[in-house]
Amino acid sequence: MSEEKEFNPLVFEAKLAEQAERYDEMKFSMEEVVKQKHEKNGSLTTEERNLLSVAYKNVIGSNRAAWRIITSIEQKEETRNKTDTAQKLPIIQVYKKKVEKELDDICENILDVLDTYLLSNNDLQTECKVFYYKMKGDYCRYMAEYKTGSGRNEAADKASEAYNQAQQMASEEGENNLPSTHPIRLGLALNYSVFHYEIR
Repeated sequence: MSEEKEFNPLVFEAKLAEQAERYDEMKFSMEEVVKQKHEKNGSLTTEERNLLSVAYKNVIGSNRAAWRIITSIEQKEETRNKTDTAQKLPIIQVYKKKVEKELDDICENILDVLDTYLLSNNDLQTECKVFYYKMKGDYCRYMAEYKTGSGRNEAADKASEAYNQAQQMASEEGENNLPSTHPIRLGLALNYSVFHYEIR
């Protein structure tokens, strides 16, 4: 029986969690799938790779939206000359730090999964490598969105490095390159341009 057809309860659980919009549980199930495959020196199928991506994208998406809203409220409050501003700002800033800590945890978690279990596999096909390096670039970019100073610069440098790595692999000469119209290569070009527009 082919790898694509084998029933994996964790993959089914992840799909169930996705349907129920319980993305934290979906993320956990897919992390376990990644570890299972790593132990057997296997690679994720296209479906599993996409499930992992969807899980993390949805988990971080709500936190990124929350951070933007809180930042907007903070900026509005800073421009007001109300007497209660001095009382409100510290509360807003503490809450913002809490969301930033959650963002850190999510990003560091997926970056660890990518480096430890996925990108460490030397037998990966080019498509998989490009997908994972693009994903790494995305999560470093997300960190650069909310970090400041040297933390922002470090995250931006890592994002740029990952995107460059993905781009080089995608455009390598020979049979391993991805066509310029390949969805992963197009997604990479789009996300890298967002990085240049918003971060650098």
